[in-house]
Amino acid sequence: MATPTLETQRLILRPLALSDAPAIQRHFNNWNIIRNLAAVVPWPYPDDGAWAFIRHELARAAAGDEVYNWVLVLRAGGGEAIGNIRFRPDPEAPKGNRGFWLAEPYWNQGLMTEAVAAVNDFAFNTLGIESFHVCNAAANVASRRVKQKTGAEFVGHIELLHHSGQSKAEKWKVTRQVWLGRGGPTP
Repeated sequence: MATPTLETQRLILRPLALSDAPAIQRHFNNWNIIRNLAAVVPWPYPDDGAWAFIRHELARAAAGDEVYNWVLVLRAGGGEAIGNIRFRPDPEAPKGNRGFWLAEPYWNQGLMTEAVAAVNDFAFNTLGIESFHVCNAAANVASRRVKQKTGAEFVGHIELLHHSGQSKAEKWKVTRQVWLGRGGPTP
């Protein structure tokens, strides 16, 4: 299945496209975002980092890998990508099934919680999966809050090296039963 467009009150989550590279390059090339990401993400971020990332993800999808990649766009904005959510339903994904980032000017507005709720609905209602795992750097309080507000249950810690030098990550489980029983994200 191709990545579908999802809509929320304030956002449109549309499939990642090569035309998103300039906005992603501009927003993502930011230590405040990168420091909480796994060390596999290059830093310093290369000048062609966004293009390389998008080409890689689109090639994986074209090769049949089940991966869903959305860019977040404000409904009231000009269509520019301000963030990204990547979801893989693979039950054996060791570092979790979903990852996300949001451009710093849009932090602390509830936008990522809103976007994650739409992806959770897609995972449980469209894909029909029963559960998935998500992870975050233990020091990433904002990412933890998104998980708490969208029904994730803390399972424990794993080792995962982040750019900040931290190797402790939190692992969370999101289940169909909890998500559908909640009726959506907690304010």
